[in-house]
Amino acid sequence: MNKLIVSLLLTLGITGVAHAAGDAAAGQAKAAVCGACHGPDGNSMAPNFPKLAGQGERYLNKQLHDIKSGKRQVLEMTGLLTNLSDQDLADIAAYFASQKGSVGAADPKVVARGEELFRGGKLDQGMPACTGCHSPNGTGNAAAGFPHLGGQHAQYVTKQLTDFREGNRTNDGDTMVMRSIAAKLSNKDIEAVSSYIQGLH
Repeated sequence: MNKLIVSLLLTLGITGVAHAAGDAAAGQAKAAVCGACHGPDGNSMAPNFPKLAGQGERYLNKQLHDIKSGKRQVLEMTGLLTNLSDQDLADIAAYFASQKGSVGAADPKVVARGEELFRGGKLDQGMPACTGCHSPNGTGNAAAGFPHLGGQHAQYVTKQLTDFREGNRTNDGDTMVMRSIAAKLSNKDIEAVSSYIQGLH
């Protein structure tokens, strides 16, 4: 009976490990330094810095931990998270997750190709549609930790997809989901889907 209960708890993801619950109000003050690059409310004005507003809390928390540990290399953030606790990171993630994200515009010259890739993938090459994890409107899947993409800067998305393709970003787990997908995208494909994502809402 005990084995059955333990097995059930593990299946449901309930373990004895405590995870810090984020406090958005506390996170606002802790995120003040982040505003220089990401904007005070997480809507970065610089296209090379990601918009964090409205991003899933689980995804943000994972990225913050990966950056702090060095698992994800972000040169501009070197040392910024070193003295922050798990609770601090959870609070910052909760704050940005609670903000409303802004939307950009897609380049009309490539929007049709971008939509085709985002919604249909490249099935002949075994590449699934982006909608499977990131939803048809780009809101992602917060509970699963899949990021919200809609409205994200095209320049930032282009860099991330290129980094996954070239193996410069590897924090997509042992299954290498994003590295496998990005490997099937040409530079023109990446430009098109990134532009489409920028205008998606």
